[in-house]
Amino acid sequence: MQALFHTIFRQRIRQIGPAISWLMLASLLFAGPAHASRIKEVAAVEGVRSNQLTGFGLVVGLDGTGDQTTQMPYTAQGLTNYLQQLGITLPAAAVGQLQLKNVAAVLVTAQLPAFARPGQALDVNVSSLGNSKSLKGGMLITTPLKGADGEIYALAQGNLVVAGAGASAGGSKVQVNHLSAGRIPGGAQVERTVPTPLLEGISITLGLEASDFQTARRVAQAINRRFGEGAARALDGRTVRVNAPMDSDARVSFIAELEELPLQDSIRAAKVVINSRTGSIVLNQSVTLGACAIAHGNLSISISTTPIISQPNALSTGGQTVVAEKSNIQIRQEPGILIQVPAAPLLSDVVRALNALGATPQDLLAILQAIKAAGALNAELEVI
Repeated sequence: MQALFHTIFRQRIRQIGPAISWLMLASLLFAGPAHASRIKEVAAVEGVRSNQLTGFGLVVGLDGTGDQTTQMPYTAQGLTNYLQQLGITLPAAAVGQLQLKNVAAVLVTAQLPAFARPGQALDVNVSSLGNSKSLKGGMLITTPLKGADGEIYALAQGNLVVAGAGASAGGSKVQVNHLSAGRIPGGAQVERTVPTPLLEGISITLGLEASDFQTARRVAQAINRRFGEGAARALDGRTVRVNAPMDSDARVSFIAELEELPLQDSIRAAKVVINSRTGSIVLNQSVTLGACAIAHGNLSISISTTPIISQPNALSTGGQTVVAEKSNIQIRQEPGILIQVPAAPLLSDVVRALNALGATPQDLLAILQAIKAAGALNAELEVI
């Protein structure tokens, strides 16, 4: 079945061309029956969330690719503070003379997941803060990672993994990927837990990913059908309050079963997402198109410059050769053909109607906005 899908997909791409191949891709992906979403795909329990951690650290052991301390004074200051913790105090005059070619100041970031316990390992990202040329081969020394409240929640240390390579000689330089950032798998250890309100109160609160009254009502209805009338109540377009058992084991089992409940006949808001930088356009399955007529022409402006050289006569005195430029501007506008587009109640029909225009994705950006302004596109336009 999968081989047949790829064969059909390649054949259709050759027919419509690369300029609008994304439209046929969307048609093939959404041509099947509607998929019933689960509650866990549209909502999450409030309070059960991850937290961002960050810290200032030093990477040592570099092969002469560290920071230039004369331009990055915080590298020398950070190393001085670290040595003081080890019982080594440097004179003030010596601090300004440090040449730390093998040391780089970095920012270390990590994500502390919900329910993380002391001793659990976390992956950390390390990014150069100064003018270090490369972090490859370096080791991060012990770095405390703090949360937004300023408390230390983890300690990071370990050898960096940098997915890149580079070499330079005689003024020439070759570099593959990014050398000023790396990663340490399991490089941090949790030292403090973050309390969660999961077991507090007689109820839990579900927060929807997107504000939608229809989805909030369907979530509450699905929960009430399974656990009885009054078990859930939609407070607004994003929040649903659910009565839950007080016992911790029973509450966890209750939430696990609740998240798997299907939302039958769930209807998502019709939306067209347009990326103005890349020209990408994505339509979801709820997009419909009303009957309309479209005319779209191309306007091109060509400017060519030709150098003109003017020389003095052979017997003239004091004459100079003058170089001037002559510009030729041409404006060409191709006539637009008025095309009648029928009403399209399904996504496949919308894709087929837009393909019939033969427009490039850049042209479709303007066409879709004009169709929306005319009231024939039944969807929300979002430009990113």
